[in-house]
Amino acid sequence: MAQYLQVSTATPSREDAVRLAGSSVEAGLAAGAQVVGPVVSVFWHQGQYGEGEEWQVLLKTTDARYAELEVHLLKQHPWNNPEVVAVPLVAGSAGYFEWLDRTTTKP
Repeated sequence: MAQYLQVSTATPSREDAVRLAGSSVEAGLAAGAQVVGPVVSVFWHQGQYGEGEEWQVLLKTTDARYAELEVHLLKQHPWNNPEVVAVPLVAGSAGYFEWLDRTTTKP
């Protein structure tokens, strides 16, 4: 069975988040995405404590498409060094995983 991933990043605005989600899905790099927010983020940035509102993007993909999705997100992201991380989906329905395979397979 293929490896499935949930990839996440965050953006400064809803518009940026929807744009990243849409372009990733349209390119076949992710089968689907959700935009969540605003969320409150607390962080260290350039040696300083910060707080702010962000919009989280959650993308579903396969391990085979992860590298391309990461490149796409980094290239299209409004920030210079955004968080782009992935966690494995260790369980799920067979139909869902079949959909993930079908919608992220290169033509």
